[in-house]
Amino acid sequence: MRELGVVQYGSPILTEPARRFGLPGERGEAERVTAELLASMERIGQVHPFAKGMGVAAPQIGTARAAAVVRPSGPDPQPVILLNPRITTSSDETDEQYEGCLSFFDVRGLVPRPLRITVETTTLDGTTVSTVYERGLARLIHHEIDHLYGRLYTARMRPGVEPIPIEEYRQTGRAWAYE
Repeated sequence: MRELGVVQYGSPILTEPARRFGLPGERGEAERVTAELLASMERIGQVHPFAKGMGVAAPQIGTARAAAVVRPSGPDPQPVILLNPRITTSSDETDEQYEGCLSFFDVRGLVPRPLRITVETTTLDGTTVSTVYERGLARLIHHEIDHLYGRLYTARMRPGVEPIPIEEYRQTGRAWAYE
């Protein structure tokens, strides 16, 4: 992933909170960063398929701004653009599934996450919008929002649970399972 421009684990930018955009005043900057994120996602998607969907946050491409993009799983998915995202509510109901990260792609970790989250974002014109996400898409979006607050998924793993090498991970190519 490093060859594709993804900042790797150990870089300080991955553990620092990203700076929010002042919108609409910083619209041009937000559009530039979003375009870079979408281009990065396109490059990465050409090299590696993601059956569970994928996301990339601005700190992962070396930009400490509060922007991320998520591509849901499924046929012809439209990207979700997150500017200044903030989780406002999350369900008490959770599940625990394996996640990976472009910034340390050789392992997967078992991460508990809420099954439903409400996320507040800012549009380019400065309007605040709230959206509810569920299950796999909630997991993807929560993961990327964590990046914007300087938190890696390993910090959410239960105590004593360690990431496993990709060679031991048996769910590549399959969507997350929900009952």
